[in-house]
Amino acid sequence: MIRTILIATDYSLESLNILKKVMREKDAAEDQNQYNILLVSGYDMGDSIRDLLFNTKSTVFHKLRPQEFCDAYGIIRNKYSHLISKITCDIFTGSFQRTFNNYIKAGNIQEAYYSPSIKSRGQGRFDLIPYIKKCRDLESREISLEITGRLPEKGRLAEIFVEA
Repeated sequence: MIRTILIATDYSLESLNILKKVMREKDAAEDQNQYNILLVSGYDMGDSIRDLLFNTKSTVFHKLRPQEFCDAYGIIRNKYSHLISKITCDIFTGSFQRTFNNYIKAGNIQEAYYSPSIKSRGQGRFDLIPYIKKCRDLESREISLEITGRLPEKGRLAEIFVEA
């Protein structure tokens, strides 16, 4: 059976620790399901006509998502290929709870995971956690991330290999 999971992210390498932790738990439980993973960030498109006409998802992703983030989730996808059907990055641009609820229903999303230590602020981003907590149609869970000491490779792809 294929299930869909939403993971609130800010497109930093640290936010991929949520995905790692969730997949590690599913793997330890010997889960037989396949998962479509949605890595979602809230993004305010603005209200100027220029922004609304000329900003596409690809231009927004070019601003928000570094290439090393894509490389890192590719590594996680390969490690848990028996659990992950596909990984998709997306942005939520609504500003009402009803819009978020419709986003959840349209995407057939059953589970959501988030961490309060991931700060989705700046560059037009906003936090999805209040929307996730208020959604009744969604099984949500907070994941606590331990912030480890500074690594010499901080901010590099090597962080994905560090086990928390």
